[in-house]
Amino acid sequence: MSDRRAKRGGLLRAVGATALTLAAGMSPLQGQGTAQEGGLFLLLPTGARGVAMGRAMTAMKGPETVWWNPAGIASESERRFQVHRGEDLAGDATSITAQFARSGLGVLSFSYQLTDVGDQIYTDDQQNELGVISHRNHVGVLTAASELIGGLAAGVNLKLVQQRFTCRGECDPGVTATSVVVDAGVQWDHVFDLPLRLAATVAHAGPRIQFFNEGQSDPLPTRYRLAAAYDVARHFVDTPELQAVLTVEREDRWRDGGSAATYIGTELGAGSDQALFVRAGYVFGGELQLDGAAVGVGIRYDRIDLGIAKSLATTTLAGESEPVQVTLGVLF
Repeated sequence: MSDRRAKRGGLLRAVGATALTLAAGMSPLQGQGTAQEGGLFLLLPTGARGVAMGRAMTAMKGPETVWWNPAGIASESERRFQVHRGEDLAGDATSITAQFARSGLGVLSFSYQLTDVGDQIYTDDQQNELGVISHRNHVGVLTAASELIGGLAAGVNLKLVQQRFTCRGECDPGVTATSVVVDAGVQWDHVFDLPLRLAATVAHAGPRIQFFNEGQSDPLPTRYRLAAAYDVARHFVDTPELQAVLTVEREDRWRDGGSAATYIGTELGAGSDQALFVRAGYVFGGELQLDGAAVGVGIRYDRIDLGIAKSLATTTLAGESEPVQVTLGVLF
């Protein structure tokens, strides 16, 4: 029994060291603050459109907003299946979303995300290899959103979040941390009869994420975001075939604020129902995404949407930029 406890304690120390290393590696600008929180992978951007627009997605509409502001899907009117694939400083991420709309009732969607953080050799105090620790993050999301009155829309995410460390070799099977997380957001469209949209979100709220007991638990990285989006093209001409949106967003910690990040994004759309999009954005003071620019394109043809994005920021650890992010959506 004592040998088992020793292995379990050693595994816990290895898991803690891995988590702190990831926090420091993924957030070179603000590592000290984020290292005190759990579930840091929740802060990573999901979706090619969000990456291309520098994370300035809280005031935007569309299926990708389930990962940013659930109120953004309230105006969706068709069923959709969407897949996202990307790599970031945390690992390889794959996300899927199935969306269902019912006129007069609202929109319901189901999403799942898997982040493969990678493997690490597990050793004893004498540095003898005992096994391999694998780190995987899982997020299941139920989203409900609806348009209310006067251009107001609201949405909520109910998320089941799990961090899982499994060990193969001479060690315990592993440890798992699970928490229930809630996002809630609103959008107010056509403010003062202008092509202006205001939005707000509280993201990643919930109980502490816990491994073994209360002593090994950390608060979730709860954030609030305030944003505005303005269609500059619609201000001058009432032409549905042309769109030029500028959006600005401010994000800060719900607890211990004072380290706010600013996101700026643009989206130019042209063609019937905006069949072609050019996107760009910039991040200032972002956590788990380095400061810098991002670019991307979107193509909508018949019942297929394709988004491609790339962050131009370079990591201070590897000296390389993040790989391309791809999102594919199909209406059905």
